[in-house]
Amino acid sequence: MSRIGKKPIAIPAGVTVDLAQGNLITVKGPKGELNRQLVSEMEIKVEGAEVTVSRPNDLKRNRSFHGLTRTLIYNMVYGVTEGYSVDLEINGVGYRAAKEGKKLNLTLGFSHPVIMEDPEGITTEVEGNNKITVKGIDKEKVGQYAAVIREKRPPEPYKGKGIKYANETIRRKAGKSGKK
Repeated sequence: MSRIGKKPIAIPAGVTVDLAQGNLITVKGPKGELNRQLVSEMEIKVEGAEVTVSRPNDLKRNRSFHGLTRTLIYNMVYGVTEGYSVDLEINGVGYRAAKEGKKLNLTLGFSHPVIMEDPEGITTEVEGNNKITVKGIDKEKVGQYAAVIREKRPPEPYKGKGIKYANETIRRKAGKSGKK
């Protein structure tokens, strides 16, 4: 039995979970609304203030999707109540970020500024010149947009210049060794 899959999901006050035909789940909360089509084989039940997920049999496919389905529903409930955020740091001389309306303006050592527009449902905040916070209610979209921002100038291993996650550690390499 899946340890994660058999745990019930508590629905906090102010959150509604609706289940439609074919396991289309809608979660509404104080921060917004999320919809997702889940695997039709899983049996999802909304009873009172709890959501439970069970599988019809122990086929490999159903065992695989049991914990995943439960986690996806939990992430939706958490997203509409608390929301998700990812912190990025910019390191390097002359590297900086600025916010102009819904656009994120990055100066990353290229001959041109890198301008990115926030996707629907995602907001970015800039603290100082070198801290970017990506916020939203959908965990996948927040993580993906943070990865797209980081991809513009990933950190290099010699001086650590570039955009990195706040909790990421860069494995540094030794520079050139001079011959004597």
